Amino acid sequence: MTRIARRQLLGGAAALAALPAPAIAAPDSARTLRFIPQIDLVFLDPHYSMTNITRNHAGLVFDMLYGTDAAFKAHPQMAEGHTVDNDGKLWRITLRENLWFHDGEPVLARDCVASIKRWGKRDVLGAEVLAVSDEISAPDDRTIQFRLKTSFPMLPEALGKPGAYMPAMLPARLAALDPFTQLPEIIGSGPFRYVANERLQGVRNVYAKFDKYVPRPSGTPDRGTGPKIVHFDRVIWTTMPDQGTALAALQKGEQDWWEYASQDVIPLVRKDKNLRYGVLETEGNFGFVRFNHTQPPFNRPEMRRAILRAVNQEDFCAAVAGEAEFQRPGVGFYPPGLPDATNVGLSTIRPPYTIDQARKALEQAGYRGEKIVQITPGDYPNVKAASEVLADLLQKIGINLDNVTIDWATMTQRVIKKDNPESGGFHLHMLNVPGLSVASPLVNSRLRGVAASESGWYDSKRYEELRFQAITTTDPAERKRLAGELQLECLNTVPQVPTGVTLQPAAWRSDLEGVLLGVPKFWNVKRTA
Repeated sequence: MTRIARRQLLGGAAALAALPAPAIAAPDSARTLRFIPQIDLVFLDPHYSMTNITRNHAGLVFDMLYGTDAAFKAHPQMAEGHTVDNDGKLWRITLRENLWFHDGEPVLARDCVASIKRWGKRDVLGAEVLAVSDEISAPDDRTIQFRLKTSFPMLPEALGKPGAYMPAMLPARLAALDPFTQLPEIIGSGPFRYVANERLQGVRNVYAKFDKYVPRPSGTPDRGTGPKIVHFDRVIWTTMPDQGTALAALQKGEQDWWEYASQDVIPLVRKDKNLRYGVLETEGNFGFVRFNHTQPPFNRPEMRRAILRAVNQEDFCAAVAGEAEFQRPGVGFYPPGLPDATNVGLSTIRPPYTIDQARKALEQAGYRGEKIVQITPGDYPNVKAASEVLADLLQKIGINLDNVTIDWATMTQRVIKKDNPESGGFHLHMLNVPGLSVASPLVNSRLRGVAASESGWYDSKRYEELRFQAITTTDPAERKRLAGELQLECLNTVPQVPTGVTLQPAAWRSDLEGVLLGVPKFWNVKRTA
């Protein structure tokens, strides 16, 4: 398959070096961290949106009972610890002392109970926690009690889920509100307060250090675990969709940290002694095609299998990542290097179909030239690049494609609709999500066989049965076997189509130290001069 050329930025990297600095006023205080996020922050409610950017924002403002480390192990965060009795069916989680919400109220167990219940109304894993619980209660101000129907040994991992929807703890008065409507105010208990009156949609979001936040007294920062020690008074997110403008601002010292540095400009970053770069999300970003399973023709697994067999992951990785060192093609349904990754069954989809083979597969699947609507975000560079590869492939194999390019904010609203495209829905689109957020059958809300979930409304009783066995077994060998069985089910029913893992470099000023691995963390990092 012919690869689509990498996107060109203002005439190439050489042109970028000559760009004038953007007219952005530098903050007065050196204790302000200036950050360029991957895309504009549209939704502020951690229980409302599954977008990566909302999850990253929520990590500053909200805290969780547990956090997940790089080895996918859960550790107490807001929790001091827990006890388990009655053959694993009675859990008592004790909150740490000196936990405060940003409105000055103490964090109480009843706030956490209400928050878990709100989260469970949106998140399929949260719904599972609610379903396995006979009762979730607060017998006193520091104790959260779960009375379970059956043993659920991965409860801390569920409550420390690293991806969206984030199991964030809210004040009970806010947690009582409908999770399908955004919160009227953003009040958490995390290390930063959200400064709502300084928000400028599409341009700026501001966070201020929360002076009453008490970090965990011990441990080492690792992804979502360990003490969150803040060294800046303010963090300002400035949205800069233009890659050249972002690079120039970083070079001039008007910005400190660029979350998604374009691979096209990394050679320039390497040459600048005032800049550093590196892959912080070492698990990579997992790319995939998401289908609307409720609408023909992709309500038929035969159609989805034809797309699966036609996809060449090398093409997608090359378009998104550019340099070979950032590309990880040839993956299955769980990211490589993580416990549930497996090669079982992958030989059946390699090599990918030729164009003629794919055309024939579509014909055999019953495709007769119906219009297919793909949604592409024009302002999200990585997803846009992958979307262009997908559109090119679909057209080559004979799909009558309508590739609708819209902004990311509009896209996030459209692709949660089951409606047919004529009524504002869609047929398929690309996504690119942090590897750790889809690391296992437990936390991967993007891959569930529950038709009511927002994973594309995939429905597979077999997948869910295997998944439940995988998340409840305590035998590592059995879990590995079940990972293979889950992948075989996915290859047969095709909930989504993996397009490879790419490593996304970040760039930052050389006077910053303590930048942590994983999705952006705004604690531990400090300025050396």
